[in-house]
Amino acid sequence: MSEILHAINLHKTYENGESAIEVLRGIDLAIAEGRSLAVLGQSGAGKSTLLHILGALDTPTLGEVRHRGANLFGLSGPALAEKRNKIFGFVFQFYHLLPDFTAIENVLMPAMVGFGWLSWQRVKRQMRARASELLARVGLTGRETHRPNQLSGGERQRVAIARALMNDPEILLFDEPTGNLDSKTSEGIQDLIWELNRTQKKTVILVTHEAALAAKADRIVRILDGKIIDGA
Repeated sequence: MSEILHAINLHKTYENGESAIEVLRGIDLAIAEGRSLAVLGQSGAGKSTLLHILGALDTPTLGEVRHRGANLFGLSGPALAEKRNKIFGFVFQFYHLLPDFTAIENVLMPAMVGFGWLSWQRVKRQMRARASELLARVGLTGRETHRPNQLSGGERQRVAIARALMNDPEILLFDEPTGNLDSKTSEGIQDLIWELNRTQKKTVILVTHEAALAAKADRIVRILDGKIIDGA
């Protein structure tokens, strides 16, 4: 399979007054298209920082992330934002749903980015139909008009997954996707993640401290103190 994403010598240092905190210390990592990769490590190992840089939500202090051979961080700010919105779908531990909007409105948010008011009106009905289909796909038929506080934790995470799929991204990025869920709900979310990988051929990258979740991925890398110690 062809390589879809390649991290090269990633370093990330945060300045804290007169001191510096080195979070990533030379990460090299390649991900094949259509495969699943789990980054396993304890809290503070640098997993989330790595995921955010892989998805261009954060920038490295040093190094590159190449998507199909092109360095994402060689793009201008607006060009990078546009590419990020098309390439990646993000799912976080704490959902990050907008509390004043319904489930379907939250799912629509990625599609609305980049549209002016008039152009959005022309495609709104089509996009709303897609959002409704995605909510049905993740098992939330009939919950479209519910706000986040009217949904369970598992339902909120399913909304987040539907939102991540809205722009039909190539790569799905999961940051501790089951870390805030009970065991039964966690199993359902895990099944959905691997189904998207198998049936939709989405490339999946997830970070977790749960060995059982990581074990279901095609490949596991272990990270400790900002370095990959196994599986590179």
